[in-house]
Amino acid sequence: MPDATQGRPLGLYALAAAYIFFLLLTVSSYGYPFPFMGKFYPGRAGDCLVFADSMVSLYLCIGILKRQRLTVWLLIGYNLLDICNACINLALIPPSLYARLAETPIPEDELRFNTLAAALFLLLLNVYVYRNRRYFDNRSPYLF
Repeated sequence: MPDATQGRPLGLYALAAAYIFFLLLTVSSYGYPFPFMGKFYPGRAGDCLVFADSMVSLYLCIGILKRQRLTVWLLIGYNLLDICNACINLALIPPSLYARLAETPIPEDELRFNTLAAALFLLLLNVYVYRNRRYFDNRSPYLF
């Protein structure tokens, strides 16, 4: 268990807030086709993927707040999966399909820039998590 006298670094609150934001973004996409590994999943399959992604984000957020050691490696793995997913989607899903689903034109260069910027942000989050893994001192494999 974490030492009660040791304060939680402010950066962990910011990290938890980022994952709450990711959770809200994911939940807000419920009911829309979900892009995963180069394909859009509409209907029930997309809703199930949104639900699974939401549950993972919630678990990660709680794990950050509880400073669970396992969460460090889950965060890094989840972020790497997200980066791979973004790059595969960028390579395989044409911008015209995004534009058709959004019912608005989406410039290809903006889509590419935003995707790569998000991937860079996730990579930097991984570096932050890895460098601050010593603050995740709760060895319990359970959140509750």
